[in-house]
Amino acid sequence: MAIEIVPASKSVGAEIRGIDLSEDLDDATFAEIQDAFNTSGVIFFRNQRLTPEQQIAFTRRFGELDYNVFSETRGLPGVPEVILITNILENGEPIGLRRAGEQWHSDMCYNARPPRGSVLYAREVPELSGMPLGDTCFASTSAAYNALPEAMRCRLEGLRATFSFRGRKRGFAVTEEQIMAYPDVVHPLVRRHPVTARRCLYVMRDDCTAIEGMDDDEAALLIGALADHITRPEFVYRHSWREGD
Repeated sequence: MAIEIVPASKSVGAEIRGIDLSEDLDDATFAEIQDAFNTSGVIFFRNQRLTPEQQIAFTRRFGELDYNVFSETRGLPGVPEVILITNILENGEPIGLRRAGEQWHSDMCYNARPPRGSVLYAREVPELSGMPLGDTCFASTSAAYNALPEAMRCRLEGLRATFSFRGRKRGFAVTEEQIMAYPDVVHPLVRRHPVTARRCLYVMRDDCTAIEGMDDDEAALLIGALADHITRPEFVYRHSWREGD
């Protein structure tokens, strides 16, 4: 099928048009989608009508699925691969994961082998007097790295940071059992994209708690400075959700 790929911003993101993800995609079409994902970092499709099973089938084209830590408690009934993110309450209790994505983060960075990406699907979009709410911002850590001064890039070479699941406690109801299941891990501050080989910053507040060879104050200063740099407007795409995205 003929598809159209439209850049969403200068640094990150692309809309892919002419695709119905509920249908079987031939290998050539999926290869175009995968190439767009590798080069754009974020891809999105409008006006999709998918069952959870169809969403999972499409996701598996990219690789093996990783279960999120909240799958057991917030996964869809019978489909734990898909987590329900919602602010809807029933009998005063949330029916899904209520607080998600309120702060800048990289999904499942607390894993020793973080996943390639995440797939989100908008079934309902919150509104206020007709104004859609709940935009999601995505930052290009590759563009952010390329914009660093040469002195900073040299300083970051070979540095590794500690990532702690305990940092999740600031935004989520995380249990001690979950924290024990995810001990601290170490990742490079600069990672290479596995396909394009682009260098990308890998650092964020809260989850990133220390840097090897630095005292706490120096590490916190560097983590904060890089986190702020990554989220500068020129590196960010802001996605305004529509039902079916």
